[in-house]
Amino acid sequence: MRLFVALDIEDAVRQKIARFLEGVREFAPQARWVKAESLHVTLKFIGEQPEAKLGEIKQALGGIKSGITTVKFCGYGFFPTPRSARVFWVGIEADENLAKLAGLVEKSLTPFGIEEDKHGFSPHLTLARGSSGAPRRRPEDRANRNFQRLQAKLAAMPPPDFGTIAAREFFLYQSKLSPGGAQYSKLERFALS
Repeated sequence: MRLFVALDIEDAVRQKIARFLEGVREFAPQARWVKAESLHVTLKFIGEQPEAKLGEIKQALGGIKSGITTVKFCGYGFFPTPRSARVFWVGIEADENLAKLAGLVEKSLTPFGIEEDKHGFSPHLTLARGSSGAPRRRPEDRANRNFQRLQAKLAAMPPPDFGTIAAREFFLYQSKLSPGGAQYSKLERFALS
């Protein structure tokens, strides 16, 4: 089972982002765009795990005690850099509870042999991928044109603000890969207090 832990986003924010995507998608037609209904804030990508571990993973995540977190979706950026962009994303501004929650999720999963992220938690919503490969900087990175027209269009616009949510829960998701893109399903809900 391919698993990850994430926050869901409220429909009002999702609809604003969907309208934004409709307006900018044509400026990077070769990119692989994320469907608005699939948007989420990843706290931890777990990866492939045997189904036999699912109960233990749920139990570990269920033991997390963290507060409600306020998350604002605004601005945008490109990974690894604007010049060699492979990923287009919406920025996130959040209170300290979001980073705390991500850290607690990370620690709760280490007993299962799930490696900690060496690059740290960088909250964002991925909107499009311009090429295959990891979004991190690589020695062979060079200028590319995946998002060149999109960057020019965005530079002429004010930075977008999609709204703020108060996240009261997080989820364990399963990701099933398919030719039409990944399909996500919620396996378990965990409340924040």
